[in-house]
Amino acid sequence: MELDLDDLEPVSRRSTAAIVADRLRHAIMRGTFPPGAQLGEVEIATRLGVSRGPLREAMQRLVAEGLVRSERHRGLFVRDLDAADVRDVYTARAAVERAAGLLVVAGDRTEAVVVLTAALADMEAAAAAGDAVALADADHRFHQQLVAASGSPRLRRMADTLLVETRMCLAALQDNPPPPAELVAEHRALRDAVRDGDEARLVATLEKHMTDTVARILDVTPSPRSSRPHPPAPPDQPL
Repeated sequence: MELDLDDLEPVSRRSTAAIVADRLRHAIMRGTFPPGAQLGEVEIATRLGVSRGPLREAMQRLVAEGLVRSERHRGLFVRDLDAADVRDVYTARAAVERAAGLLVVAGDRTEAVVVLTAALADMEAAAAAGDAVALADADHRFHQQLVAASGSPRLRRMADTLLVETRMCLAALQDNPPPPAELVAEHRALRDAVRDGDEARLVATLEKHMTDTVARILDVTPSPRSSRPHPPAPPDQPL
């Protein structure tokens, strides 16, 4: 049976709603819209120069991702985060990045090592310059590249949302970021484990990185039972 597809029109590669969702996601990650902030449709639509239709679609995407919550008769708000959220985000990240890392190690590691080394070099340069924002951005890219190198689009989608939530956690709760040299060393160890194809070392290094980060954010000893949120900190802290 031959199908008549004359009524189907070509679509653009990315819709306006997708572009707007990216802009809002980035603003949330950067702390422009901090946890608890209300997202006003009129103001944002005017600022971005878009109609309210695509904006509403974009906001619903963020609701589905768990970055924004909807309150009946009140509007849309950036999600608030607490100690339980921090633990949950990093538990999920550990699972996603472990799975991605194992896929990377089991395959051709050449390209993965190249992109991870580039992100690591950016981290080293930012640390040397004392640029906390650039360091956080390079850290973000390192973890994005690790997951992307797995070749799994589903792991990548999950990681992208979790990394935005990570920056939200850091902006809301962390006031004692790790020393830059220590952070760079941790990521160099991850890169080296991928380069050497050492599954056990990669998994152990990832798990320690996640556990230590949770403990540092909450200012507690690394224990799954402890939690004590801290006052707000600058939005761009390392991951």
